Amino acid sequence: MKHPMNAGKMMMHIFDSKRWPLCCLLFFMTGCNSAISSYNRLVITREDSIAAARLNDRAFAQIESVKKIIQPGDLVTRSGNDFTSENFRQFNQRDKTYSHCGMAGIENDTIFIYHALGGEFNPDQKIRRDPLEIFGEPYSNRGIGIFRYSIDSTEKNKVMFAIKKWYAEGIMFDMKFDLKSGDRMYCAEFIYKAFLSGTKNMLPFNISHVKGFYFVGVDDLFMHPACKEIKRIFYK
Repeated sequence: MKHPMNAGKMMMHIFDSKRWPLCCLLFFMTGCNSAISSYNRLVITREDSIAAARLNDRAFAQIESVKKIIQPGDLVTRSGNDFTSENFRQFNQRDKTYSHCGMAGIENDTIFIYHALGGEFNPDQKIRRDPLEIFGEPYSNRGIGIFRYSIDSTEKNKVMFAIKKWYAEGIMFDMKFDLKSGDRMYCAEFIYKAFLSGTKNMLPFNISHVKGFYFVGVDDLFMHPACKEIKRIFYK
């Protein structure tokens, strides 16, 4: 997951005492990264560029190959390769593979991923609806995963109704990561609450916590007992 990089806005939130474990860890990790980067100079050769281009071509081919197996209502995850994504991936308590997630919808033969996103890539902070190849693009991601919940078609339709309703309403990204709020949501919360709405709260989820801070991690979604793995793709 990506978050706004505007320092002023960030500082307004990071001292919320209810969320200090999350923010302190992010601050610490970011500081360490800055110190390390000052001692390592990145040199990109022509061979590196060619290898990166080939990897990207293979990755897009992999993304194209899984389109035929994705169904509406599938959970789609991605593993961001930026430092912010790496930080948030660490908050997964059991499986740290993925940093972000969304829900698949198929409209006019195009697979879209609905997802709640913050950061410089989403300036208006509203829920996004991106084609699969944009959601999973290899320039800033290491791979994607596809997972499916064992719920009936009626429940799945209700889940998708909630997803599209909140997208149409322009629900904003939740900078405070507050599960109790309903007018703003972060990525895993967006999917979690859609499933609760579609199944009338009959699909209980694990709630992770770190020193009194409670949240739904991406792994709390794809490791749910009612969720099965369809495909994991690692770009290489």
